[in-house]
Parts: sequence; structure tokens; C-alpha cells
Amino acid sequence: MNLPYLASRNALSRRHFLQGTGSAVLSLPFLEAMIPAFSRAQSSHSPNRFVAMCATLGFHAPHLFPNTPGTNYELSPYLAKLKDHRDSFTVFSGLSHPEQQGNNGHASEMTWLTSARRPGLAGFKNTISLDQVIAAELGVETRYPYLALSTSGRSMSWTANGVAIPGETSPAKLFKALFIDGTEAEVEDEMKQFKRGRSILDTVLGDAKRLEKKLGERDREKLDEYLTSVRDLEIRLQESENWAQRPKPKVEAEVPKDIQDKQDAIGKQRLMNDMIVLALQTDSTRTITFQLGGMNAVPTIPGVSTDWHNLSHHGKDQEKIDELKIIEEAEFSVFDEFLGKLKRIEESGKSLLDRTSVLYGSNLGNASSHSWRNLPIILAGGGYDHGSYIAHDEKNNTPLANLFVSLAQRMGVETDRFGSSTSTGVAGFNG
Repeated sequence: MNLPYLASRNALSRRHFLQGTGSAVLSLPFLEAMIPAFSRAQSSHSPNRFVAMCATLGFHAPHLFPNTPGTNYELSPYLAKLKDHRDSFTVFSGLSHPEQQGNNGHASEMTWLTSARRPGLAGFKNTISLDQVIAAELGVETRYPYLALSTSGRSMSWTANGVAIPGETSPAKLFKALFIDGTEAEVEDEMKQFKRGRSILDTVLGDAKRLEKKLGERDREKLDEYLTSVRDLEIRLQESENWAQRPKPKVEAEVPKDIQDKQDAIGKQRLMNDMIVLALQTDSTRTITFQLGGMNAVPTIPGVSTDWHNLSHHGKDQEKIDELKIIEEAEFSVFDEFLGKLKRIEESGKSLLDRTSVLYGSNLGNASSHSWRNLPIILAGGGYDHGSYIAHDEKNNTPLANLFVSLAQRMGVETDRFGSSTSTGVAGFNG
């Protein structure tokens, strides 16, 4: 499977490499010295968890958002699917990331968890995703710092260097990685890889110290930041080595069989959700993203006979909207099941849902017009004061990243900013 990894700091166009053994290299940050002279002028308490799920083809807003804000709102058709959990979630409207016009109508998928501007356009470089900020803080406490899951192979997760992290699509591979111990030979080989990694880092640190003597003060500061990241990587490598020698948790479940029907989107969502519950319950990780991609095909759902992507571009055609509703109600029904499973698991006197902040929504507010404004956002669990519909201005949106700051803080990250945030929370929400 695509295991979590930590990428080294990317250098810019002029690169200076610190050579390790073999072909392995780590690249330095951009330093002034590279510019030609003529160019210069586990815990004892029950831990918190975070799960983010993004449905990339959006949800039909009139079927999701209630008509009136507050706690006494009438359930919309989609929220009616979640009626048993009404007091366990909050609905938001009027939130978005600024400047999400990109190189195509679906480019905002790349930035749903980063809030980077102008996705895919010339000069675009993505930024770190919220889950990776959390994983960098808490990742050493679990076997896997994070899990990036997907139905398409893409994920919502991006490294600090703006590099996309591949999404794992196979529940069977995920189950084996989480719960099946490797053979003695496999563990030995893994340990050899860790030792090789430590050897490379030792070489990098030695070469960097020699280079430091040749640099000016500003470059030394940049190099020091870089070396700090290398030392962090060294610590994480050691933690990974320790985890590799510990037995994996045992669960009363068999290895799942991956769904062979490529069009069974709902079945795939349900099966991966079950894996997420197991991963959280066994504290194998505390940070998970799940990209719920649509498809340019007819999903295997009774009553649906039209291409899903085509239906999302309904152009207000009522027949298409009715068919799209069948798909999206099925998505919400599976989400309801997921919340129910988390709620039924008790941990230190509270439910696993109370310990898990679940962000569920989309990067598109209106998929028919590719609008990235007024995003559908639901936050469930996490110990928050829920039960409300919080409506912000549909045209003058509040930064979604404001909510991200609150989520990061709930996970123990000491920060008052993330991406395009302008505040540490969303007005009207007791975070």
C-alpha cells in the first residue's frame, strides 16, 4: 500500500545535493550561496482523532442546506439520513477558500485541505494539507502518522513541499498493513531499510556541517532550519523502526475482499469506512483523509442509469437532479452508518465519535457550474457543541480555513493560523 512518508525539503531550480549512499539524495533549500555573484542585489488518556472526507462531485445544495439557521432547523432531504445523529453534527454554509479558480473546473479538489490559491494555474505550488500539519505533531504516537485513502488513487493529502500523497484504494491492502504482522524475513528487510536510512541521514548531516562553514549568515539560518527538519526525520525514522518490531493489534475481523465492481462507489465507500473505524479503534493512526471521487460512468445504484459526472452537471434539469439525489442520498446513508459505528464504540467513558472530529463535505458548492463558493460542510463528533445549522454569507464567504485552525487546535497543534485563515474559528460555532 502507499505507506505514509515524509518528503525532504525541495530545493528550487538550482540544486545542490547532499549525496548519501547509492543513488539516494536529499536536496538543500535554496540558499543565497547558490546564486551566481552577478545575480545578487501513546498516551494514558483517550486521544483525539481527525478524519476528513471529501466528495469531489459535490452535493446538490437545495437538498442539503436547511431553510433556516439555528438549532430548530427542519431536516433537509440529505440531513434526514443523519437524523439519529442530529445532536452530533453541525452544518455550515457560506464557507470557502479564496481564489479557487483553477486550470479546470475540478482543480479545487487539490486544495480542499490546503486552501492554496489558484490551483493548477501557472506558478501554482500547493501547500501542506491540514492532516499533515496534525500528523507532524502527533504522528510519532501511532504506528502510522496518517492514512491517505481514496476511491480513485488521488488523495486530499499534500506534504509541506506541496507534493501530492497517493491515496490507498484497497481495503484489503490497508487491513494487512494495519493488522497482519510481516514474516521474520520481511521484518528483517524492513529493519535493513531503516538502518540504510539512518546511514544516509548521518552522511547528509556530516556534509551539511562542512558546507555550513562556507555560507553567509542568512544562508546559515536557512540551513539550520533544513537541518532541524532532517533531525525531525531522524526521530521519525527511529520511531518507525521501533513500531516495526512491535506486534500489530489483533482484531476480530477477516481480511476484507476488495470490491471488484468498479462502478460500485457506495460499496467501496462503505468498506473503506469500516477500515477507518478499525484503524481509529485500534489507535493505529489518529489522522485520516478519504477522497470520495465520483466517476464518468453509471454507478451501481438501483434507479440510476446516467453517468454520475453528467448528472452533477444537471443544468437545473429536474430529471437529472432527481437521479442525482438517489446517488447523494446513498452517500449520506453510508455516512450515517459510519457515524453510528463510531458512536457505538466506547472508549474511556465516551464514544469514539466524541473523540473523533469528522469533517465531511466537498470542494464544490455547485458542481453543475463548477462553483467553489458556499461549500457544503458538515462537522461531526470531536466533542464539540453540535446540533446547529450555521449559515454565513453566501456571496461574501468566510474562509473555511478558519474552521481548520479550530480543528488543528482540538488535535493539540499550537497554532492560530492555517492557510488563508483570518480567525481561529467560525463565528456562531462554539469550537
